[in-house]
Amino acid sequence: MRINLIAVGKKMPEWISEGIEHYKKQLPKNYNFVITSIESQSRKSNSPEMTKSLEAKLILDAASNATLLIAFDELGKQQTSKELSKSIEKWQLNAEDVALIIGGADGLSSEIKQKCMFTWGISNLTLTHSMARLIVIEQIYRGYSLLNNHPYHRS
Repeated sequence: MRINLIAVGKKMPEWISEGIEHYKKQLPKNYNFVITSIESQSRKSNSPEMTKSLEAKLILDAASNATLLIAFDELGKQQTSKELSKSIEKWQLNAEDVALIIGGADGLSSEIKQKCMFTWGISNLTLTHSMARLIVIEQIYRGYSLLNNHPYHRS
């Protein structure tokens, strides 16, 4: 199994990077978790649709080896931690190469959303894109903890 969190944007506060590294170290090696940061495309010289289209090409290139694409979108279905852990369990059993996709400031193109098997929401709250990355990896760690009866998760 491989989990590739593909996210548009490269600038992150140091404390977010530290948090991400903390959770990456907690994950087992067989999760093969990586983050691929995609360069944000210029919003000054492009329309929002053009920006999303340019970013889509870069995202799809980064996800070219994925067997399962999942988009994060504000209108996506909210997952519980237990539901996410069940998804992770399926990914492991099927040896999936999963691409979890977080778009840029203008969101994801319709092309990306159509190629994704699922569209999930992270929160009904408005979050920064860097915070979304941290939440996703924390929830992957929480899912791992649930699957392994680790005391990190308490119901």
